[in-house]
Amino acid sequence: MHRPKDGDSGTDATDATDAIDHIIEQWTDERPDFADALWPVEVLGRLQRLGVALDKEFRAFAAERGLELGEFDVLSTLQRSGPPYELTAGAFRKASMVTSGAITNRIDRMEAKGLVERVRDTRDRRSVKIRLTDAGHELTSAYMKDHLANEARLLAFFDRGECDALAGQLRRLLIALGDTDIR
Repeated sequence: MHRPKDGDSGTDATDATDAIDHIIEQWTDERPDFADALWPVEVLGRLQRLGVALDKEFRAFAAERGLELGEFDVLSTLQRSGPPYELTAGAFRKASMVTSGAITNRIDRMEAKGLVERVRDTRDRRSVKIRLTDAGHELTSAYMKDHLANEARLLAFFDRGECDALAGQLRRLLIALGDTDIR
């Protein structure tokens, strides 16, 4: 991996300041008594800002491919669920933590695009499953390949060891916060 330099896709973090540095400086100037208590902002403030920045990046990436970010979430969830590549709306709701109305609207749009189809459960006719179509499979495979390359590009500032260490630390934080299952 290459490390971006000033003027490249990033800057050398040893010399640069970010928005969080400025926020901490402002708080320290305003309330010097907070100076020693601001350390959580160093991590959590950056995680929040990264979440916003990454969401913007991923939405633009999806839009360039004719999808909304939530649509790729549905496609990838179906793909990784394995054959027969179908789930109930309830299973999506648990995995994505969105409302049933949002799931319905998302599935309606994707069904109109021919990416998914609704099928009745043969064991329970009241239940409807969402199934990935062949076109959905093809799009998901192509998108995922590009998505992984894009994510690698976004992390190009770090070498693989740094990424592994960061992933381990973030895993510990998620586990400590109780985020251990997608179901």
